[in-house]
Amino acid sequence: MIRSVRSYLSLASVRLTDSRSRSVVVLVVRASPRILSYDFSQPLALGVIGTGLFLGTASSLAAGGPVGLLLGYATVGTVCYSVMISLGEMIAFLPLPGGHIKLAGRFVDPALSFAMGWNYWYNWTILLPTELSAAAVLMNFWTEDVSNAVWITMCLVVVVVINLFGAGVYGECEFIFASIKVVTITGLIILGIVLDLGGGPSHDRLGFRYWKNPGPFVQFNGISGAEGRFLGWFQVLEQSAFSFIGTEIVAIAAGEAKNPRRNLPKAIKRVYIRILLFYICGVIIIGLLVPSNEGDLNLKTSNAAKSPFVIAIKRAGIAGLPSVLNAAFLTSAWSAASSDLYTSSRALYSLAIAGNAPKFFAKLTKHGLPLPALVFNALFAALAYMSISSGAGRVFNWFVNMTSISGLMTWFGISLTYIRFHKGYTQQGYDRTKLPYYNRLQPYAAWWSMIMSVFICLFSGWTVFLRGQWSTETFVTNYMPFVMFPILYVGAKFVYRVPVVRPENMDFVSGLQEIEADTYDEPPPRNKFEAFWAWLM
Repeated sequence: MIRSVRSYLSLASVRLTDSRSRSVVVLVVRASPRILSYDFSQPLALGVIGTGLFLGTASSLAAGGPVGLLLGYATVGTVCYSVMISLGEMIAFLPLPGGHIKLAGRFVDPALSFAMGWNYWYNWTILLPTELSAAAVLMNFWTEDVSNAVWITMCLVVVVVINLFGAGVYGECEFIFASIKVVTITGLIILGIVLDLGGGPSHDRLGFRYWKNPGPFVQFNGISGAEGRFLGWFQVLEQSAFSFIGTEIVAIAAGEAKNPRRNLPKAIKRVYIRILLFYICGVIIIGLLVPSNEGDLNLKTSNAAKSPFVIAIKRAGIAGLPSVLNAAFLTSAWSAASSDLYTSSRALYSLAIAGNAPKFFAKLTKHGLPLPALVFNALFAALAYMSISSGAGRVFNWFVNMTSISGLMTWFGISLTYIRFHKGYTQQGYDRTKLPYYNRLQPYAAWWSMIMSVFICLFSGWTVFLRGQWSTETFVTNYMPFVMFPILYVGAKFVYRVPVVRPENMDFVSGLQEIEADTYDEPPPRNKFEAFWAWLM
């Protein structure tokens, strides 16, 4: 069986030394030998499609309307693409273990690498209760008579058991779950087109009916005119970021991918296809099939809130299929939660090895499992039990806020690292057009993604400042992770006192010989199907 990239990931530390011989420990990822082929690495990039698209779009459609939803996803899609091409130039040139975390230390300073490393752990740790809350929301589709604690506990047991069996079992499960995601969203897009054109049991041709009534935009909070429509669109941005976050995980696999200088540019170049095919097409279908005033879209007020896809199929009158799809979405939540626990536990283990967390978390079982770190991170799943009193949908939205912001700060770090990389590379006289991957939109794309990432974070909690709309929970969940990133950076800067790497001193040479030794020409496609698959994937 093919294993996901994440099943091979392990974390370690690297020690950087400045001109005053002060050691600085920075979190990076240590990769296994280069054993992952290009064809096998793609399920990871596609596997980030999950509850953000399947469930989180419910709140976005209710807040922004079908056109607001589409424009919001398209906007964040351009930011995601800009991040990926920025990452692509760097990681195809230097496919080092640790990906963007290590590159930040090489081209900016160790303090940024330190902040990105802890942000990485936080992001994946908070994602665990996020996905468990999503699973509870999905289970409520069938019944509300059972406490959410039962569903959360059930899902948590599955996730912990998978992780206790180690990387082998985890990798097998991850690949199967990721495949289900891709098949599900592809089938939903095709089915959505058929239903919209009148191919459902009722033969009711919807067309753009819901774009006319209740309308293309939602007047957010009853605010009239262009202002209300703009605010509805802006409300979509943060949730759509949650859907896209994780695309950059391809870079983490750079140190273990076969033939990285050939294969990583291919993966980066195909990002726009995935954005258009899965995300953009997906939200278009949602906007065509479900009206924005559908009551079950509101995750804050309805524990029985459903995926927009499930709502659409139920409205079409297709018996049985909504339950099948809801089950598929549930496996998506299980898959994501399993990955969250796996990744966060390895991150904590690496921090302990680096001396930045208690040494107790550096202990391994005889099979190489970081059991103390795994158990400690599993405890954070208890946050999901807040849904018992507050409602699963409401708690899910809290965690979406927190993970979206931390993910956007990762994008900010990647973009800043590229801007520094670009400046150093050109200042030292190198020709960017000779890079393994080169994009003409740079460095403007990196500036766009860096500014937009901060912009979305800065105004993510704007709704609390509306008259009568103050919400402490919204304010805290939006701005706590935003403030945490600069605190980590300034703290590391103060403690380690390592200066920012000057452009003329940036190292573009170390490690190149080993990378070039792993580069070879790929065999051409043997038939038209292989050629099409290579183009798509």
